[in-house]
Amino acid sequence: MINNMMQLVKQLSNKLSPNVYTSFQQQSDTARYSQLRQIQRELKQENVLDCPLSELPFIIFDLETSGFYPDKGDCILSIGAVKMKGCEILKENIFYSTVKCNKMPSATILELTNLSIEELTDAPQLIDVLSDFYRFIGHSTLVAHHAHHEKKFMSHATWQTLRTTFQHRILDTSFLMKIVTPNENMITLDECCAFYNIPVQTRHHALEDALLTAQLWQRNLQLVKDKGFDTLRDVYAYLAKRSNN
Repeated sequence: MINNMMQLVKQLSNKLSPNVYTSFQQQSDTARYSQLRQIQRELKQENVLDCPLSELPFIIFDLETSGFYPDKGDCILSIGAVKMKGCEILKENIFYSTVKCNKMPSATILELTNLSIEELTDAPQLIDVLSDFYRFIGHSTLVAHHAHHEKKFMSHATWQTLRTTFQHRILDTSFLMKIVTPNENMITLDECCAFYNIPVQTRHHALEDALLTAQLWQRNLQLVKDKGFDTLRDVYAYLAKRSNN
């Protein structure tokens, strides 16, 4: 499965511009705000906690950034994501875009992410990428590895561009690993992939990291289901009970 995913990524990289899911026409500010308000209304109406895990829609995503502190000027360089329904990775339903960066990242970051100054200069503005990304994720539950980093940048970027708060539920991969592998001390995505024998070919590319994270989430979600957890509410209740003991 991993080979097929990586082939898909390479095909997309060869055939399409770096901005796979960005709009050909920019939305008006009114349309952007209306779209996001509708998504936020749907979030409030959605009963995510009691939906069977086998049916719950997830968006597994990753951000490449110029640093760790958005409030100090670090910015989002690219966004990659893939949709899942329960344990099924919808590998052809993906999102990827670079983001125009007014302050160029360091040479170290460019080398790490394999992004070029030309890509970031020619990329669409953050507000356009975010608008497309919100349209892609809808009211799905988000998942990321080290989700605090993603949430921090999404919260900052959403407020700076759309003047509203980031309201999506976002889960860290450790959410399920606390149940499946409570005694393991795995931190990096590489360590987690090695533990589950998930082949790693390319790292620090937003889409490919999202695909790796999706496989990690898939493995743990299946193991949690095998242990008798049927919903997110079951997982939250178990973890809350354990923390109180």
